[in-house]
Amino acid sequence: MPSVLFSPITIGSKTLANRIVIAPMCTYSATDGEMTDWHLIHLGNLAMSAAAVLTIEATAVVPEGRISYGDVGLWDDHTEAAMKRVLDGVRKWSSMPIAIQLAHAGRKASHEVPWKGGRQIHPDKPNGWQTFGPSAIPNMPDDVPPIALDEAGLQRIRDGFADAARRAARLGIDAVQIHAAHGYLLNAFLSPLSNQRTDDYGGSRENRMRFPLEIFDVVRANFPADRPVTVRISGSDWMDGGWSVDDAVALAVALEARGCDAIHVSSGGISPNQQIPIGPNYQVPLARAVKQAVKVPVVAVGLITDYDQAEAIVATGDADMIALARGILYDPRWPWHAAAHLGVKIRVANQYLRSQPRRYKELFAEPAD
Repeated sequence: MPSVLFSPITIGSKTLANRIVIAPMCTYSATDGEMTDWHLIHLGNLAMSAAAVLTIEATAVVPEGRISYGDVGLWDDHTEAAMKRVLDGVRKWSSMPIAIQLAHAGRKASHEVPWKGGRQIHPDKPNGWQTFGPSAIPNMPDDVPPIALDEAGLQRIRDGFADAARRAARLGIDAVQIHAAHGYLLNAFLSPLSNQRTDDYGGSRENRMRFPLEIFDVVRANFPADRPVTVRISGSDWMDGGWSVDDAVALAVALEARGCDAIHVSSGGISPNQQIPIGPNYQVPLARAVKQAVKVPVVAVGLITDYDQAEAIVATGDADMIALARGILYDPRWPWHAAAHLGVKIRVANQYLRSQPRRYKELFAEPAD
């Protein structure tokens, strides 16, 4: 039986070679938001993996929207030029479509890089700044509370997403993903645990969805109509009284009605007290619930490491695509190995053709021109 994992799929007007997404993964190695040689090496490596699409890590649309001082940004000519240099280098050797995740970290901004502890940096300390959120509720008990965004602050963020979308278009980015999960700003607006506003952006689910939907609208309006705009949403806060899978379905339906081209379902990150049932496929039921409610492609993610596991997720219709994150950092040739296991032929760089193992004589397709 032919592999579904390695069958093509269309997202908006873009047809992808298979169902494997390289998810956005922060590497905390930018300087003042500007990509460095690290990103050229890192993204270039992943661009040789034979996945369907490579997603650039969470990219802040304003400086204070970074998770850490090492985060990538796309808010001015300098950050755009640095990203162009990296993309030019990757594209010289790989034709893999490249997406970007546009993000704002909200109250989870101003943190140290993970290998130095990852704690929040006080706004008065070097590499720290004041954070912002829907309400003045800190993420961790000892964090400096964020400033609740007023209308001017909300407009600055709308403008930031719009400007970043235009810059992404100029850079030839193939698709944009908006980050509305993992407890960052847009997820914080959605969750009643972090959003206790009393204006039009708080209270009811409809009101809490208002700002994230406005962000989708401004990105869609400022990114070419023939290129996809997708959203990563949270399927659950994993907390009593928090955002639920029913809420995720309602958001997905609203996004689809606005022209969203695909929905990537993740979860968690809103509170350190979350109770997540970690295990293989633990988020797949969330993706399945969303898929049953919308017609656009749905992406599942989270502890998907086995080749047969990935094949089963898409073959049974639980999701249309699977996303790899830490797993593909550990094994950048995961799609090669999956193809070999599933008996599929893939295209790789001509420079790697001689690496085809003897036991997989039909793994690599004919050389590209």
